[in-house]
Amino acid sequence: MDLKLEVLTLPVSDVDRAKAFYENLDFRLDADFAVGDDFRVVQLTPPGSEASVIIGNGVTSALPGSVQGLHVIVTDIVAARADLAARGVDVSEVFHDADGVFHHAGTEGRVAGPDPERRSYGSFASFSDPDGNGWVLQEIVTRAPGR
Repeated sequence: MDLKLEVLTLPVSDVDRAKAFYENLDFRLDADFAVGDDFRVVQLTPPGSEASVIIGNGVTSALPGSVQGLHVIVTDIVAARADLAARGVDVSEVFHDADGVFHHAGTEGRVAGPDPERRSYGSFASFSDPDGNGWVLQEIVTRAPGR
């Protein structure tokens, strides 16, 4: 049985502001349905992704900005970071982890610059949406076997 991740729900305080933020990143608008003033579902999909995000009113009880560590994969971390910055996103500098395995939560263990060997899975940059939901760019050029 295949289990495919389809949608992640992000808690936001201002749906239109969040929608504009994600559309500025070229997320495709898949749906925007409102049922009264208390229920609105907006689904957006990152370019090249099969999984989407949902923002809205009445779609989650989580606090705005409480989702952290969402990863989006890029093949060139330096170019992707520059693209986000050009779009006005407050994005971190490119970093790799001091332990060389996976980045720590927050900013602990960050070493400036991409992975010295530019290994897949080893270089990162981070940014947040207007509510503080945290995203991580991760560079993957060659996927691990079975992925």
